[in-house]
Amino acid sequence: MPAPSVLMGAVAYDPKVVTIWEGFRAWLRGRGLDFDFVLYSHYERQVEDLVAGRIDAAWNSPLAWLRAERLAVADGTTVRALTMRDTDQDLTSVVAVRADSPVRQAADLAGMTVAVGAVDSPQATLIPLGHLAAAGVEVDVRRFDVGVGLHGDHIGGERDAARALMAGEVDAACMIDGNHLAFVREGTLPPDGTRIIAQTTPYDHCNMTVRDPESAGVQLFGTLLLGMSYADPQVRPLLDLEGLTAWKDGRTTGYDALAGAVDAAGFYSPDGRVTASDYRP
Repeated sequence: MPAPSVLMGAVAYDPKVVTIWEGFRAWLRGRGLDFDFVLYSHYERQVEDLVAGRIDAAWNSPLAWLRAERLAVADGTTVRALTMRDTDQDLTSVVAVRADSPVRQAADLAGMTVAVGAVDSPQATLIPLGHLAAAGVEVDVRRFDVGVGLHGDHIGGERDAARALMAGEVDAACMIDGNHLAFVREGTLPPDGTRIIAQTTPYDHCNMTVRDPESAGVQLFGTLLLGMSYADPQVRPLLDLEGLTAWKDGRTTGYDALAGAVDAAGFYSPDGRVTASDYRP
């Protein structure tokens, strides 16, 4: 009887993706799962292949999860969030200004210029702009489209937005809270050089999306991921590269803010078609 199998898709946003999943493949195969992966240059094709059944699982961004869910409903099928990283849960984005800015609260930004990341970045564009719009704050947007199609996995646009803020080219910049701290550590933002004047409600990030959660391969895949231990010297370096210490059960309760922002921006249609006029991965 053949071993249970899973073919997973992952987006190659960085060369380390190959190292991570080659390492995970060896570990998973050593535990009875015939696992392999394919790499995609952007999330849209990965999601389409998942819903069409050409792959069994997809390591999805939150935006890719939303599209997969909508496409699946339109196709008469379902998808499920199998697992997610411990670091994918309860994140926030922030709107930062320079420390010497007269802006004290989000309402003060009305009519001003706000820098954001790429058009498809949930954390540096869609969610924070949705937060400002929900508060009734209309701003001019300066977008930094780096790595379009990677759904914000490439943080170059986010970093460029931070640089524009410090150069005095914009009045505020949007970024995920963790990157605000990272940009200070790396020197992109000077210590005590910025103030946070708005912070979004918590949301969730990536998840491992699967099409057939009852299959033997997918069930074993989920069990093995959840069983990975940070104390295991074989997988610890891989977990560090992937930015987690433990896999958690997937949940979908943390995507409401992004779904609202996607609808407000007309990014995807209710049936999962790409409808953003200026988005070409």
